[in-house]
Amino acid sequence: MSDDYHALLARREAMRLRDQLLAPVSRGARGPSVSYASPAPRTAELAPDVYDGAADQELIVRNLGLVTPFDTLITHLYDAMFERHPYLRKLFPESMEFQRTHLGRAFWYLIENLDRPGEVDAFCTRLGRDHRKLGVLPVHYEVFEAALREALQRHAGGQLGGDVTEAWLRMVRLAAAGMVRGAEEALAEPAYWTADVTGHERRGRDVAVLRVRPSAPYPYRPGQYATLQTPLLPLTWRPYSIAGASGADGELEFHIRRTGPAGVSDALVTDTGVGDTLRLGPAQGTTVLDGELTRDVLIVAGGTGWATAKALLEDFAARRPPGRSAHLFVGARGADDLYDGPALDRLESRCPWLRVVRVLDDGSVGPAHGSVVDALARHGGFDGHVVYVSGPPAMVTAAAWHLAATGLPPDRVRHDPVPDRGVMRQ
Repeated sequence: MSDDYHALLARREAMRLRDQLLAPVSRGARGPSVSYASPAPRTAELAPDVYDGAADQELIVRNLGLVTPFDTLITHLYDAMFERHPYLRKLFPESMEFQRTHLGRAFWYLIENLDRPGEVDAFCTRLGRDHRKLGVLPVHYEVFEAALREALQRHAGGQLGGDVTEAWLRMVRLAAAGMVRGAEEALAEPAYWTADVTGHERRGRDVAVLRVRPSAPYPYRPGQYATLQTPLLPLTWRPYSIAGASGADGELEFHIRRTGPAGVSDALVTDTGVGDTLRLGPAQGTTVLDGELTRDVLIVAGGTGWATAKALLEDFAARRPPGRSAHLFVGARGADDLYDGPALDRLESRCPWLRVVRVLDDGSVGPAHGSVVDALARHGGFDGHVVYVSGPPAMVTAAAWHLAATGLPPDRVRHDPVPDRGVMRQ
């Protein structure tokens, strides 16, 4: 009864704060203190289906020179937040470098997609479900908004017009409303799962395949990813794709590439072993197969993006309608980087409907050489397919651009948001 009572209180508080966050900022507000208009009659003004995100996008982009580079703006933002609310510092890891980079990417994502507020709202709803593991509460979004207002003025030296500031605040309020709703809708599930490492196999110098067993049933769809935290780096989470379907005992497989020293990937590859316990965030991502497989499938993967491809292919094999086929392009720098070759060989041998093209950058072996995009261009003829792309950001971006240039409709090229900022859409 006590748990139900507190869950009800949390839900009511989330709903109240969501209404506040959706309400426009009072035009008379000054400085870091934020006052809100009465939410009851005005909440719909920022509902995704009526919010004029394109107008705010144009205003923000036209004045970007006053608030970029974002790293300085974000430094001012966190300074303002921690000066006024020192207790919030404990929610963040000791090093803020990744957090600043992540927030900068989030700003670019919001700006680039603000003319599609429904898409932004859906993305932020999923993000809010995941952010519960960080200890984020609805009231923290109000604190963030106040700190952003102060940081915008500090960085721009007071030259940023009130209309531009209000456009920024409406943008982050749209995002925050979705995140609050996502957290509210996920109250019945854990904020994170603990998971025991049951297998750790090195595949070359920089890659490891981990198998983990969550402490409770873990819901996810093939093609999604999850964030992992190791006790070696508290409060630091990094995303990794889930490879294949879960085992009969609920085990999950992750493919980890070490990208540098002293980070989460380094700890998972070099300092993690069987018997260690990790934390596992909720499954995320929309690179999943359609419910009805009405088209042939093209899967493009590079590096450890093979983990996503492997999950999608196993799901396709389990649900494939008669007559449907799949085409896989899997890229690597060289033969040694095809770290999961036996699993790929097994899939190819038992699936006559699957055609595989291995692409090696150095051209040392195999029928294809150069980049994956070069190989796609040589083959062509994928206008009837649904395409799924996973791997290094540069490869994902290049493949998506190439496929769009061939006339493939955007809604049939699926990939999760690329973590690096791309070129602003014209």
